[in-house]
Amino acid sequence: MEHWFVFSETEMSAIGLSFKVALWCAVLVLPIAVLMGWWLARKTFRGKSLIEGFINLPLVLPPVATGFILLLLLGTKGLIGHWLNELLGIRIAFTYYAAVIASMIVSFPLAVRAIRLSIEMVDPGFEEAAKTLGASTFQSFVRVTLPLALPGIISGFVLSFARSLGEFGATIIFAGNISGETQTIPLALFNQIQMPGMESSAFRLLLVAVLFSFLAMAFSEYLVKKLHKRN
Repeated sequence: MEHWFVFSETEMSAIGLSFKVALWCAVLVLPIAVLMGWWLARKTFRGKSLIEGFINLPLVLPPVATGFILLLLLGTKGLIGHWLNELLGIRIAFTYYAAVIASMIVSFPLAVRAIRLSIEMVDPGFEEAAKTLGASTFQSFVRVTLPLALPGIISGFVLSFARSLGEFGATIIFAGNISGETQTIPLALFNQIQMPGMESSAFRLLLVAVLFSFLAMAFSEYLVKKLHKRN
């Protein structure tokens, strides 16, 4: 049974790539999700429900469909990707960057939801009090809202990271399953399951996926409970 717990070079590559993609995804999603979460939590405007529906669309849309949409937009023959490739020589589809973008799209709604909830739980009276003392809207946001909503913001970061670790459908369509470049843990696990005699490899990848997803979700739940106690 010893070989069941010895990771191959391909497996380590998939694990390392997954963490790089997940980290970049969470870092890039966070500032956008914070701004969007604040906007949805504090502003009321016509068409708000449509904006919310559009943001949450990746949660209900089949991930493969999300990947296909990204391919239509950013592929070398896509609406945007064609011009990027022709004018700037930039190719996004079937690269490492495509894996990051696919993860960002599917994890963005989760980050926004967590952050929006945390901001909604911050009493607007604190922000108004800061403004009466001379703070601008931006200063009030940075010095009052963000610190009070920090557990939820961190939770959004962790959820984005965890969702990226498990991303499969959009990635395999938009980024492909290229070993060492776009093959993350779910894609490598998909490969090993289909190959006879690779049960031990599939088991190791499954173990890593379950372990780190569980730790990320447990940490996120801890932060949410901490936020509720504070409020």
